[in-house]
Amino acid sequence: MSHDWLEAEQYATERSTPPTDVLRRLGEETEATREDAQMSVGALEGAFLRFICAIKRPRLALEIGVFTGWSTIELARGLPEGGRLIACDVNEETTAVARRYAEEAGVAGRIEFRVGDAKETLATLDGPFDLVFIDAWKPDYVDYYEAVLPKLAPDGLILADNTLAALQGNEGIEQFNDYVRADERVECVLVPIRDGVTLIRRR
Repeated sequence: MSHDWLEAEQYATERSTPPTDVLRRLGEETEATREDAQMSVGALEGAFLRFICAIKRPRLALEIGVFTGWSTIELARGLPEGGRLIACDVNEETTAVARRYAEEAGVAGRIEFRVGDAKETLATLDGPFDLVFIDAWKPDYVDYYEAVLPKLAPDGLILADNTLAALQGNEGIEQFNDYVRADERVECVLVPIRDGVTLIRRR
């Protein structure tokens, strides 16, 4: 990212509703204990996800890629009464952190954590999903997309994270971006927030 881009992101973060104390502590623990801490969505994108979820009001949401749980907690906070989030990740260690902080945040009852290979997990789920957030292994993005699109509610929304990573040479993301852009079943918009979030819905 350029200096101007980072400055704009910092400005946006400072002028958005700040994260809760639980999320701040989650961020601090992730930074202190994980070499891959940059995988966390952080305050600005977390607030964006919660905002989208609160507007969309999904009865059933799906997250592919939990990491230490910032996005999971924010999505769960945005759910309407009775809404449910299925959160999938392959890593038991980071999912345990997410579970712990979800309990502290008071949203654990809205989340069903699934640990295992995401593609195998997706094959067992029926949907229909009102909201899907994809933030997992980048070379598999097209596979995740194709797995969830048939299970998306008619007015459902897919959000795919890190879609600006193509600018840094991420071939998996470049392939995904081109694939979705050419898919006549859907329309999409890439929002330049943090590392990019693409919003996708059926035509």
